[in-house]
Amino acid sequence: MAKKQERFVKTFSDEGFVTTKEIFVDRETGVNYLFVSEGNAGGLTPLLDRDGKPVVTPINDFDE
Repeated sequence: MAKKQERFVKTFSDEGFVTTKEIFVDRETGVNYLFVSEGNAGGLTPLLDRDGKPVVTPINDFDE
């Protein structure tokens, strides 16, 4: 039985005492998302380039 791949890949993590910043890439679309948490609160948003378009990583960068 083949191992199931996770849909999202964590590509960056910066963990502080209270604040954590992480970037995840969707393996199906290549869209990058920023997750920030501070204490008990957190938020997720797509990363955008200077033109307001989503930052997309080529999906084949994550082939195993």
